[in-house]
Amino acid sequence: MPESLSAVTRRLADADSELARLVEDEGRRQSECIRLIPSENYVSQAVLDATGTVLTNKYSEGYAGRRYYEGQQFIDQVETLAIERAQSLFGVEHANVQPYSGSPANLAVYLAFLKPGDTVMGMSLPMGGHLTHGWNVSATGRWFNAVQYGVRKEDARIDFDEVRELALRHRPKVIFCGGTAIPRTIEFDKFAEIAREVDAVLVADIAHIAGLVAGGAHPTPVGHAPVISTTTHKTLRGPRGAMLMSTEEHAKALDRAVFPGLQGGPHNHTTAAIAVALREAAEDDFKRYAAQIVANAKALADALLERGFDLVSGGTDNHLILADLTSKAIGGKPAAQALDRAGIELNYNTVPFDPRKPFDPSGIRLGTPSVTTRGLTEEHMAQIAAWMDDVVTAAGNEDESTIARVRGEVREFVAPFPIPGWPTP
Repeated sequence: MPESLSAVTRRLADADSELARLVEDEGRRQSECIRLIPSENYVSQAVLDATGTVLTNKYSEGYAGRRYYEGQQFIDQVETLAIERAQSLFGVEHANVQPYSGSPANLAVYLAFLKPGDTVMGMSLPMGGHLTHGWNVSATGRWFNAVQYGVRKEDARIDFDEVRELALRHRPKVIFCGGTAIPRTIEFDKFAEIAREVDAVLVADIAHIAGLVAGGAHPTPVGHAPVISTTTHKTLRGPRGAMLMSTEEHAKALDRAVFPGLQGGPHNHTTAAIAVALREAAEDDFKRYAAQIVANAKALADALLERGFDLVSGGTDNHLILADLTSKAIGGKPAAQALDRAGIELNYNTVPFDPRKPFDPSGIRLGTPSVTTRGLTEEHMAQIAAWMDDVVTAAGNEDESTIARVRGEVREFVAPFPIPGWPTP
């Protein structure tokens, strides 16, 4: 067994040395980079431990007390624990912790409330929405009559007069709010008013901001949206999974849509890890963490603005920043690839009214959940912005020496901030 393998992967290496090496390489990459993809995070050691338990051995079709397999005495308790913690943390009447991920959770919403061909309304993908909110390449846009709203060109904010006009004209049965590239506060109360006017079910997709909502750093949709969809990773800092939450009125329809409508047995090890993450999110430390995510994002946005970056909507209210690189004379894709070579991980992204193609867009999307988990604060954000500026400029000039220099500086910079679940070098 190679001595370079960490204690984390040595036992795995006894069974599969090739895979152990890949895990080792990825762990080292995550620990040596500044990870700014806003949908990524580092989970705690406890969450990692839960995902690796013998709970993965058990099949559990159905719900607690109503299973199709025997031997559920302890699995039922695990799932019930996760449900109760979700209800308590978010203040909801009902929670389903079985969806495998965010997209299946959203598909369950369609199955619960719509028939093929019915009208659904959501934010268009190029404006910051999600594929599953009715975009045309998704099943949700192909099987349903999708109406899409966007943002104003002058300030990249949602025009609620337009949203209301579209809703009144098309009378959707479901309205989605939330998305995947929205740097501003989601005004759930305004969406709720429009949904009531057209008798639509309002669904708040808080996948990106669930941790901020739980930590009190973003307004809650509870009391405005009777259905809430979320992933359990991202800012919530749990495993790769999802939840549906709702008022009691919609509980049965959503449960039937998840099982037997779309899924078989839940992933019990993931359910356990969700329970752990929800317990962590109920602690005072998590509230401080959520507030720090936002403080870091605002500091990073200000530092980027000072260096001439054009930020969509002019900044951020949450964890996410969307930058248009047109003024930097470089596309989002080559910029993101250069930043990755420099040890700064983010993603290229379409910006509102982008003239470029989605696979070669004008923008980059970044955020602060991961760096905040590592312990970085506002004082570190100016340095990150400076490196980003250096690398974007170097990429435009094909200056690989600068990119290599930044890579070394980044590696040294993050060394004092170890990541959970991975040994300190």
